Order: sequence, then structure tokens, then C-alpha cells
Amino acid sequence: MINNITSLDMRPQMNVAKAVPSMHSMGMPPILGFKTPILGQKATMRIKKIKRGDNIIIPGEIEDDYVDIVEEEVKSNSSSTQHYDTSGFNFFASPNIISSPPKRKFKYLKNCYIIDYIQAPKPRCGMGTEAIKQLAEKAMFDKKAEGRIVTFSAPIVKEASPAMFFYKLGFRFTEPESNEYMEECLRKNMPDIPPQIGMMYLPKSRLHKLLRYGELF
Repeated sequence: MINNITSLDMRPQMNVAKAVPSMHSMGMPPILGFKTPILGQKATMRIKKIKRGDNIIIPGEIEDDYVDIVEEEVKSNSSSTQHYDTSGFNFFASPNIISSPPKRKFKYLKNCYIIDYIQAPKPRCGMGTEAIKQLAEKAMFDKKAEGRIVTFSAPIVKEASPAMFFYKLGFRFTEPESNEYMEECLRKNMPDIPPQIGMMYLPKSRLHKLLRYGELF
């Protein structure tokens, strides 16, 4: 047998530390429902700025910070109430009937941003979420909008509604029944079918949560 070793190094060798997995260290789990957007790609979003002077009436339930509540007369002849003018009353004369229209409280939308349209090049990749977060930051620093954002959930294609997407980001419907349905979908891990249609808004209490959505704590 031919041995190629010509000399043997008998000097003491230094121990080399080897990396071993720590018993206390754990890998960071992925954030469910959020992915880092691909660089160079963005979601397409069309927004408008609503002014208080546009006099947009909001039905349903919404935070008082979003609206100016104004009591106005309802202009309707059929629903007007009547009372009698008894000043200078004469028993043999017919009293003067004075019609006074009823009053009703209207909720007029304050200055805010409205999301008219949003679409990402790829679904479930975080681009839509990132676009909403950027809008929320812009609205927060807008002295007139003061963080107010509204949208209208409506399916673009059949059986495809953005309601669950907005709901997970913190938006809520102005109709309590729709919010209850969305909570049921989340509990049962159901898709948003049938698609929910209606107005949604971002409550002030959920604004900062949206800005930190997807971050590691």
C-alpha cells in the first residue's frame, strides 16, 4: 500500500467552535395573510377626495367623527304635520290651518378620501394592502380629512367581492348586519360568498392598526 502522507503534524490543534442550533432560538413564523410586495410592482388604485360641501348623505351607522349631523325640514306635502292657529279664535269661524313640515336629522359626510377602484397585478401578494396603507398615512396627515377613508364594496366580477379584503384591514360596513355576516365568515373560515355590497369606512380606532399591518412586533 502506498501512503502519500510524508510527515505528520503532531502540534496540538485548537478546538474550533461549530455552530449548533440554540435550544432557545426559534425561527420567525411567516405573517399570515400578508406578503412583501414584489419590487417594481404596485396596485392600481383610483381615489377621490370628498368635501363637506358636496352634501353627501350617509345612511346606516357610522362614527360621529365622519359626519356632520344636521336637522333639516323634510320637504314633503304628504308627510307634513298640521296644527291650528287659535290666535284671535272665533267659535263660528274656521280656524286657520298652518302646515309645518317635519324635521329629520341627516348625516353629511365630512372631508375624506374615497377609494373608487383598486386592483393588484397578482392576488394575495400584499400590493393591495401596501397601497391602502400608503393612502391611510396620507389621509392621517391631511388636516382636513383627518384619517377618514370610505369605499363602496361591490364585486368587479361574479363571485368576487373586496369586502373581506377591506374588512381584514379594519374597514367596517355602515350596516351592522353586514358586519355580523363578515364576522361569521371569519369564524367559519368561509369565503365572502355571496359577495357583500355596501358602503364601508375605516374607524379611527383601527387607523394605526392598519398602518402597522404586517409588521413584526
